[in-house]
Amino acid sequence: MKTKYVTIDHSRPLGPQVAPWGEILRAGGLVAFPTETVYGLGANGLDSEAAKKIYVAKGRPSDNPLILHVLDRDGLAPLVKEIPPLVDRLISEFWPGPLTLVLPKSDIVPTTVTGGGATVAVRAPSQPVARALITAAGVPLAAPSANLSGRPSPVTAPAVRHDLDGRVDVILDDGACRIGLESTVVSLQENELVIYRPGAITLEMLSAFAPTRLDTALVTGQGIPKAPGMKYRHYAPRVPVYLYTGETEKIRAALAKTYDSRRGYLVSAETARALPAGENIYIWGEAADAAAYAAHLYQGLLYLDETAAEEIYAEGISDQGIGLAVMNRLLKAAAYQVREVK
Repeated sequence: MKTKYVTIDHSRPLGPQVAPWGEILRAGGLVAFPTETVYGLGANGLDSEAAKKIYVAKGRPSDNPLILHVLDRDGLAPLVKEIPPLVDRLISEFWPGPLTLVLPKSDIVPTTVTGGGATVAVRAPSQPVARALITAAGVPLAAPSANLSGRPSPVTAPAVRHDLDGRVDVILDDGACRIGLESTVVSLQENELVIYRPGAITLEMLSAFAPTRLDTALVTGQGIPKAPGMKYRHYAPRVPVYLYTGETEKIRAALAKTYDSRRGYLVSAETARALPAGENIYIWGEAADAAAYAAHLYQGLLYLDETAAEEIYAEGISDQGIGLAVMNRLLKAAAYQVREVK
């Protein structure tokens, strides 16, 4: 397959630019497109055969569910059995945006999309190109991250091309994704919200609407995954990652002691000042800016992976707010290889 690479031109209307790719999606093709979180690999979410192409292109296990992308509540309604009042309140507050809702699926949703489960994950992206593409396709778009399964999610189109060139019909380039981490995935259980995957819509934000907790098994090796990204190793570069946790100053001192030019370091600007300058250092931002870490995490992992580093040492941060999502992704990238500094 020859993959087309299309750069979005914001001096022109989006509709005509994405219209041909909407037709490709309706015909069962694959289109990689930007969202506010990460780039997605889209297919017709109501076409079982099209959804199967996603699993093949990514090398993704077929029991790992896909998220359906819609424009709004009206797009959600046909896909689920009901929309509870609490879910309506969440939609009013957080859609369009990086919140995925897990609800009992309707009969029109193929089990290929749900990984064999009885629930479906749905969200409404806010990114203009994503929304124009959904409109052009006229169907919900099944779209996991546009990368080879298990690798760091792409936040730029060149990263998509690196993994999926020759595997998809087209890649739409609209620059870097704003948030840089996948959406929050949440389920309603009785009157409680359960977070299956943390993201930019934080536990603290959701707690304003109902009692909210993290799922006790964000990684499970048995049964059908409850939501995308729960069962398998994710977000990992080719080389081993080691996550350093503890008090900030102690982490900084420990990383300085470990310095070796053959290692890659994913660190804050403050920690970088304690290390020799070099191409093996990736600075994600100021230490207090967890959102910057979120936005640059995957770019940093991919960059260090390409520098021929033998291993990557990553600086941990507080798990408050979006820091919870950052640490969730780092733990998975490191396969839970944590070095707690005391």
